[in-house]
Amino acid sequence: MRKKLIAGAVVAICLSLLAYSTSAYFTTEKTATNVITSGNIDIVLHETAMSADGEVEFETSKERLNVMPSQEVSKIVRVENTGDNAAYVRISVTKSIELAEGVQGTPNVSLLKLDFDSDNWTEKDGFYYYNAPLEPGETTEALFKNVSFDPSMGNMYQNSTAIIEVQAQATQVRNNGASSTEAAGWPASE
Repeated sequence: MRKKLIAGAVVAICLSLLAYSTSAYFTTEKTATNVITSGNIDIVLHETAMSADGEVEFETSKERLNVMPSQEVSKIVRVENTGDNAAYVRISVTKSIELAEGVQGTPNVSLLKLDFDSDNWTEKDGFYYYNAPLEPGETTEALFKNVSFDPSMGNMYQNSTAIIEVQAQATQVRNNGASSTEAAGWPASE
């Protein structure tokens, strides 16, 4: 009888261990925390001008420069990569002319000429793409350095305001096409 009792106890222990391990199998839970950080892409648009004191920040004040037809004004546009990763860079340029108060007519923005650098920049789809990846800490060659006013500008343009608006964008280089014009991920155009 004692042997039967011990054998029954061993069988009961084995069954309870089997039931416990099966229960543990179905209720075991693990948590893993994965932290993935991405690098950043960040740029700064620089607009400078040459003056008697050298290269200075381009003034965007309402002060008039009193430019005459056939004159040239210094305006140097570059982009600096201030992020941690290489970036492709592109710039959009919009020209406009606001005629003086009371003056009637349709301004011709083609009378404003920019000396675009076609060696380092490629124009495509309304943007100027920098031909090389821009490494962290580097600055592009100037997209343009001067704005000139066509000699044929007539009296309609007296006291008018010429506006050159530039906007820069950047996207990552890594795993993103062989050149800036082939890259994906550009911000949507407005």
